Amino acid sequence: MAIKFKVVQKTQPGIAGGGEKKFYATPVLEGEVTLDDLTRLIEKACTVNGADIRAVLYALVDVAVDNLSKGAIIRLGELGSLRPSLSSEGKAKEEDVAASSIRKASIIFAPGSKIKEMLAVLKFSKA
Repeated sequence: MAIKFKVVQKTQPGIAGGGEKKFYATPVLEGEVTLDDLTRLIEKACTVNGADIRAVLYALVDVAVDNLSKGAIIRLGELGSLRPSLSSEGKAKEEDVAASSIRKASIIFAPGSKIKEMLAVLKFSKA
């Protein structure tokens, strides 16, 4: 299989009037897979029933949120890992950096070995 892409024209960020416009490839997204969809797909691939799979997936979400909010890294084996990240204002002195300096928090996903293997052999086709 191949990921389809389309061509879009974009301007340069941060330049008044947009600057020079260039063309870039962007993926054509083919739907989405929800937790319910994952439950059904996993159920077909193994002997565990859907109710148990759903319970584990929803518990995973709850446990991941709880631990990420404490600053922990969530390692999901060959799938990858999740970790909290911060964006803050720069200050001239170390003692001037406080919680109020933090502009936003985000979560970074780092792909694991299976996803890296998939990315290495991924094919593309123009839509």
